[in-house]
Amino acid sequence: MKNFGEQFLHQKDSKLHTSQPVEHEKNRLAIKGEETSQKPVDKIADWLEVIEKTHTSHADGPRVLERIKNHYHKENVIKPEDVPESTFLLEQNIARNQGHGIIEITDKFRKQKINEIISNQEKSLDKWVDYLSSPDATYPMWAKYWAFNSMLKMGKIEKMEDKETKVETIQFKKRTKDTVASFPTLNPRALAMTISAISAKAEQNSINKQERIIPENISKKLNEAEFKELVNSENFSKIYAQFLIEMPEYSTEGLKETRGQWKKYKQSSEPDELVKSLDGHPLEWCTANIDTARTQLKGGDFHVYYSINENGEAVIPRVAIRMEGDNIAEVRGIAANQNMDPYISDVVKEKMGEFPDGKQYEKKSADMKRLTEIEERNNRREALSKEDLSFLYQIDNKIIGFGYENDPRIKEITSQRNLRTDLSLIFDCLEAEISVNKEEALRGNIKYHYGNLDLNNLNSAEGLVLPQIIGGDLDLNKLKSAPGLVLPQTIKGRLGLFGLTSAVGLVLPQTIKQSLILGRLDSTKDLILPQTVGSLDLKNLSHAKGLILPQIIKNNLDLRSLSSAEGLVFPQIIAGHLDLSNLRSTEGLVLPQTIGDYLNLGYLRSAEGLVLPQTIGGYLDLSGLSSADGLVLPQTIGGTLFLNSLGSTEKDKIKTKYPNIKIE
Repeated sequence: MKNFGEQFLHQKDSKLHTSQPVEHEKNRLAIKGEETSQKPVDKIADWLEVIEKTHTSHADGPRVLERIKNHYHKENVIKPEDVPESTFLLEQNIARNQGHGIIEITDKFRKQKINEIISNQEKSLDKWVDYLSSPDATYPMWAKYWAFNSMLKMGKIEKMEDKETKVETIQFKKRTKDTVASFPTLNPRALAMTISAISAKAEQNSINKQERIIPENISKKLNEAEFKELVNSENFSKIYAQFLIEMPEYSTEGLKETRGQWKKYKQSSEPDELVKSLDGHPLEWCTANIDTARTQLKGGDFHVYYSINENGEAVIPRVAIRMEGDNIAEVRGIAANQNMDPYISDVVKEKMGEFPDGKQYEKKSADMKRLTEIEERNNRREALSKEDLSFLYQIDNKIIGFGYENDPRIKEITSQRNLRTDLSLIFDCLEAEISVNKEEALRGNIKYHYGNLDLNNLNSAEGLVLPQIIGGDLDLNKLKSAPGLVLPQTIKGRLGLFGLTSAVGLVLPQTIKQSLILGRLDSTKDLILPQTVGSLDLKNLSHAKGLILPQIIKNNLDLRSLSSAEGLVFPQIIAGHLDLSNLRSTEGLVLPQTIGDYLNLGYLRSAEGLVLPQTIGGYLDLSGLSSADGLVLPQTIGGTLFLNSLGSTEKDKIKTKYPNIKIE
């Protein structure tokens, strides 16, 4: 039947033929003396013919298309005064949930955000205008009108997962005058399938209006009944969303294909290539908007992982890693709420190993998520578990966020609670066995002391009874001898015993989470160190006889006065730096395999017998070497190699042999 598409539009909107644009075209034709029909379908057809001419015949006049776009911008893009306050509050809340505290919403911030929203909406709308007015969009004009007009009513894309079936779906929220989301992503494949399905139905309905005939099922995920129900809805938003989620690359089989490649978009580069690579994909990433992408690239590099499509091309966005300077700012996937899809985790885990803060980012992200959940439950006055409280009071691990300061929410939450009651629950003890100040800590029978304990005024340990566990630092730096000193079993912070010159009578805690400072100790006699420490300061020791180091040193080891390492066994890994700047000989020296920061061997004169670690994360100081004979460098040196005493000829030889190492 002729004009079945126009009949479809009339059925969808019975007042379309009497609308101002259609009536205007009828009157224009009448003034020209052309015969016009009063039938609704004919009036709509005449009007669509004019739209087609104005929108598709501008190849030699690009200004015409710009005027058309400007008209659509004026009619459909959000007005500055309609941007809701919730938009700015959301930005504020996101920053707060990342540990940045409360950021001020200034007039400048508002203006920048509004301009970004408007620009992103205009550009996303332009993509639909450009495509539907191009020769590539070989659809009848009624179908283009239906698709475009329907798209204008669609807001933010949302992915949802059924909790029972784990099946993921997509829907578009309804657009209102205060919708800040860009217009829907344009995917020509999904659009073609949507128009194909509705065209077949519209044509069949015009032939036999008594039957609700639908086209052959072209859905991969819906059965006949489900597909019939979908098409009979005649809802562009629902049909288009269904075909978006059915894109082959986002099927279960497609997601299982994780082969592909990472691509880095460098800081301050133009965002066009990045944004183009995301076009047409049903993503929730704000980076798909060019102005947002430009802002993000100013802050740091942007890494995207693309898995391969059916043709073996790595073009399907799966993961995005946004950097701020040298640090990871966020990691986003393509599942609901920008989480990772269930098949890509190994790819992401491997990539994270390339970033210095890869593991730390995972902790930051998990900490901020958990703190947000605890805050919400605390505000609802729900009971917090022992594990929740242990996390909140940072008993075992510090809460790390994305801000430079401690997350202010920690103090806000704990200030509303009873500290002693919470701590007694965590440590399964009486409230009287909890101390929160110096006087309480020294009265005896204390199981846990909250915070630091500064006892630097004590010259003697006589009669001193300390808590079993100290949650922060314990400073006893004026003590000159240890007899009578009974230290806690566990110190969560550092232990300062800088004044001790002898370890006689010293029984150290089983666990010291941070530093152990024994900076004036000049003898290893009676010194039994914990198996695990954070950092270890033994900077005054001149010999290593009888010294048994901890099995695990999580940060730094300072042995700067040591002249000989004979008999000394180092841990295989020292996560921080190792200072052996006074070491005279390599005899008996077996260094760790890995040193996370710098290694200072600045006094060594010869490299004979020197076996260096495989990896040094910072600089390597060999500035005292008079000869490079026998020098074999590590596989990796993260910083500079200092060879100050070598001549230029020997330095050049080393530079030639190790071109990737910076040498001074």
